[in-house]
Amino acid sequence: MSDLEQRNNPYNVTQASRIYFLPNLMTAGNLFCGFGAVIKCIQARLIIDGGEYATLHPDVSWSALFTHAVLLILMAVVFDSLDGRLARMGGRTSLFGAEFDSLADVVSFGVAPALMMFFLILAPREDYQWFRELGWIIAFIYLLCGAVRLARFNVITNPLLHRAESESSKDFLGLPIPAAAGTVATLVLLLLNMSANARELHQLTLALPMILILVSFLMVSTVRYPSFKQINWETKTRFRTFIALFIALVVIFWKLREVAFFFIFLAYIAYGLFAHYQRGVRHVQMRALRRKVVKMKQQSSE
Repeated sequence: MSDLEQRNNPYNVTQASRIYFLPNLMTAGNLFCGFGAVIKCIQARLIIDGGEYATLHPDVSWSALFTHAVLLILMAVVFDSLDGRLARMGGRTSLFGAEFDSLADVVSFGVAPALMMFFLILAPREDYQWFRELGWIIAFIYLLCGAVRLARFNVITNPLLHRAESESSKDFLGLPIPAAAGTVATLVLLLLNMSANARELHQLTLALPMILILVSFLMVSTVRYPSFKQINWETKTRFRTFIALFIALVVIFWKLREVAFFFIFLAYIAYGLFAHYQRGVRHVQMRALRRKVVKMKQQSSE
């Protein structure tokens, strides 16, 4: 095998373990944000429980710490979207980068949202004692589904895997874990801003366990979601249209930023479910049409 072929072979030891600085720097940023979110969640829980830590930090609000954790998770989503794009743009993809990205995602989009939900919503409270045995199980189900989702993604995108032409779609199979984590985080951000105190927050968030189970199921489902990898960022538009869209986005995020972020992720989830339903309807219609054609052929032959 020539030197050029060895360099282009993703399973060449040197190529597979190559660490490209810029893409992996973005992945490290993703991991840093995830670790920071975990720390903020632990600190917030210590403030809620009172004790020595709360006494030493009397000016720190538990809701502010959870808000910081949400923002760190959203920053991790940005870093996660940048590392792969930079690697593809520069032709700097490697098996090491893919594995490093998945390990970072487990922390940022698996452990951090699961801890946030458990500490903020699902942990035992006087008003909701039935969460005592259920809360950690629901949080673990989310983490487990996220890890399975990442493992499945690594398998089906393996360069040696031979896929049929019908399986070569660029869409994600199952809800991507960054979208699942973004949904959970932005919903927590929305509820934190709606809530005036801890009691009201827990009354508002009785539906959160069901949402956590839903996104967990969607991560390991066969519902397809767009990956946006084929978007042409060089698409041209009129200057007035660009300015109008820019102003509209700025106004929406300035006035309704807590609501806007959550509904962006919610719209993404709904789009995948709607498209999946449409594909199912078309499949049923095609089967019915084929049966009708076969029946007509049989009748004509008789």
